[in-house]
Amino acid sequence: MLKFMMFIVFLLPLCFINMGYWMVQNLLFVITFIFIFSNFCSNMFVNMSYFLGEDMLSYGLILLSLWICSLMLMASESTYKYNNYVNLFLLNVVMLLLLLYLTFSSMNLFLFYFFFESSLIPTLFLILGWGYQPERLQAGIYLLFYTLLVSLPMLIGIFYLYKNSMTMNFYMLSNQLFNYELLYYVMILAFLVKMPMFLVHLWLPKAHVEAPVSGSMILAGIMLKLGGYGLLRVMSFLQNFGIKYNFIWVSISLVGGFLVSLICLRQTDLKSLIAYSSVAHMGIVLAGLMTMTYWGLCGSYTLMIAHGLCSSGLFCLANISYERLGSRSLLINKGLLNFMPSMTLWWFLLSSANMAAPPTLNLLGEITLLNSIVSWSWVSMLMLSMISFFSAAYTLYLYAYSQHGKLFSGVYSFSMGSIREYLLLFLHWFPLNLLIMKSDMCLLWL
Repeated sequence: MLKFMMFIVFLLPLCFINMGYWMVQNLLFVITFIFIFSNFCSNMFVNMSYFLGEDMLSYGLILLSLWICSLMLMASESTYKYNNYVNLFLLNVVMLLLLLYLTFSSMNLFLFYFFFESSLIPTLFLILGWGYQPERLQAGIYLLFYTLLVSLPMLIGIFYLYKNSMTMNFYMLSNQLFNYELLYYVMILAFLVKMPMFLVHLWLPKAHVEAPVSGSMILAGIMLKLGGYGLLRVMSFLQNFGIKYNFIWVSISLVGGFLVSLICLRQTDLKSLIAYSSVAHMGIVLAGLMTMTYWGLCGSYTLMIAHGLCSSGLFCLANISYERLGSRSLLINKGLLNFMPSMTLWWFLLSSANMAAPPTLNLLGEITLLNSIVSWSWVSMLMLSMISFFSAAYTLYLYAYSQHGKLFSGVYSFSMGSIREYLLLFLHWFPLNLLIMKSDMCLLWL
């Protein structure tokens, strides 16, 4: 695992080469493919070094991080074109990738916490440095304070764990069970905010709306998965209390998913709508994960991977429209079918993935999660049916409003997508539909 880390570390000086933008991006693709071929499908920790190792859980998420970071550079061509501090931008993205890689491959709980929090800093710089609106400062502060406020208790919880069990290794900790209620709450809260769970989700839409396209892609693609990954890791030694208290989080997530779906239906900002839809999806992920059944854990992992690709692709589409029309409002982004007909196909494909149409990975994840949540309690069927219905409703609203209707009269130029954009969208959509063929990776990792 150290060899990949060193590869990413040695990419850092390359960020300062003049005209080295596409070289760094190509090298990121190279390391992604090397990483795919380095996989040993084993549920145990493999590829171990002093503090790094991977099992199937971290493998999928590291692969997603590498993939999304490669695509971020492809999507942020406008930064390169207008030479908007392009070297610092590259440095930021590669640093972020390095921290995410270390987060997912750390075997030590404290190091996981350390990198988990450090990945916040490059994200903050992305929003503050390359964001669009003047409110980005407020968005950055929201992001920082929501996540830091609940992370400090978790640090104390980690030290308590170390004092009691004398180890921080995930593998060793998973054999222990702790009998201390406060520990359960402090360990879980940090991840719930990161997910984000309904009621503590306000920082997410704010951050998304202010972030540049790369910031949105990394937020939707990887940052939300950090919470789920952390929960999957710590739930193993908090089972006693999980059985007692998890119903709280499941209920909040299911009701919240339904309410957020209703909020989605009255958004006029493209990015805001996609951001709220992420909250709804992560609500189902959280509910499934908290049932602590085999199906629930595997389904939440599957949907996390699927949502990372699908949501990131939708943000790219919103950005492509924004670059043409200079606005993200649905009042101006309408009738795009006349304006960019071939882009409508991608809107359709990624929207259908967002509402979990076959043969996407989202479908597999949602079916698995529905199964687990209903087997946990059949009362949840009411909210689940609502979430499923409204998820289709707001996705259709997004698609129909942006593609159909009369073209906005202020739009004069006629501009098709460039090859770079089509490739970018293809690379989001293709793995999303291909991975259903290899679904044993998602469902048999436990």
